[in-house]
Amino acid sequence: MPKTGRKDNAMKRPRAYITAAWSDNECENAKRCAQYCRALFDAGYHPECPMQFFSDIIRDEIPDEHDSKLEMSRTILRECDVLVVCGNIVDDIVKSDIAYAERRPLTATTLDGILTVKGLGRKI
Repeated sequence: MPKTGRKDNAMKRPRAYITAAWSDNECENAKRCAQYCRALFDAGYHPECPMQFFSDIIRDEIPDEHDSKLEMSRTILRECDVLVVCGNIVDDIVKSDIAYAERRPLTATTLDGILTVKGLGRKI
């Protein structure tokens, strides 16, 4: 039986891994993450944002937990179709994500690039 309906459309969305230079302000990060996720969803992607997934459960100040977060984030990135760099700052984590994507190889682009190509203009 062929799949139909909303669930089927969601499954066809390419998975987009969001990387950005996050600040120390958790509230600001959550707001930015939601904006990035919404923009990618509107552009036809299934957004994946490890910062959103792990910020409430992982304590980065504990080295083992930080390492676990990086490992789990890499697992998510390996399963995605595209790496999307969001924001205007490129820090060491963003550089690391880009380098990882290049070794995979995985397409890396910017949120502005996706929005421009999709004709949605710059929203964020």
